[in-house]
Amino acid sequence: MSNLLNIFVGFDQKEAIAYHTFVQSIIEKSSIPISITPLAENNLDEYSEKHTDGTNKFTYSRFLVPYLMNFKGWAIFADGDMVCLSDIKILKSFFDPNIAVSVVKHNYKTKHKTKYFGQKNEDYPRKNWSSMIIWNCEHPKNKILTPSFISKKEGSFLHRFKWLNDKEIGELPKTWNWLAIEYEDNERSNIIHYTLGTPCFREYSNKSLSKFWKNSYNNLLEGIEN
Repeated sequence: MSNLLNIFVGFDQKEAIAYHTFVQSIIEKSSIPISITPLAENNLDEYSEKHTDGTNKFTYSRFLVPYLMNFKGWAIFADGDMVCLSDIKILKSFFDPNIAVSVVKHNYKTKHKTKYFGQKNEDYPRKNWSSMIIWNCEHPKNKILTPSFISKKEGSFLHRFKWLNDKEIGELPKTWNWLAIEYEDNERSNIIHYTLGTPCFREYSNKSLSKFWKNSYNNLLEGIEN
């Protein structure tokens, strides 16, 4: 199906409800067929995680997307702690065969030293660039991203896209990865990213832009409760 859009979403059991709520929001808004794949650690039989510095279970597996796509076509990766407010079809307008990846190029210093579960929230170059990626899986430079290669590379290399030159990294509007709490409220965002903590956690349940997450969460539960 040529119009099918492949989407890979990070899955971590400790915030599984965030994954399902995000998927609900994508389905609600999409006007085209979509295929959604959870990047769950136990599903990746060809990849053995050797890194010990990840804050969630998909810190590194996101870089497997071109490999999982057999280095063909296009795909989108997104962290699971998001909510989609727009038709995901719009992202297809940013597909450029000359570009290896497209991301929101955040340039900010965090206002908060900790995030959910008291984890350290450190500043570093290109922070959150890899939290939402349009992958050109056929781009020659991306063919280096095999399971063995990824397992041996440091986070700083992968999350800063160091296998690419800057001209091969496209830029998306900031509204496609709007950082709740870190940025001012923007109800016209396309995708809201609850990077400090999804509203499923008590301490973030009534924070910036949480009402949009709760709307999709309630829609998720509606059929069960009825």
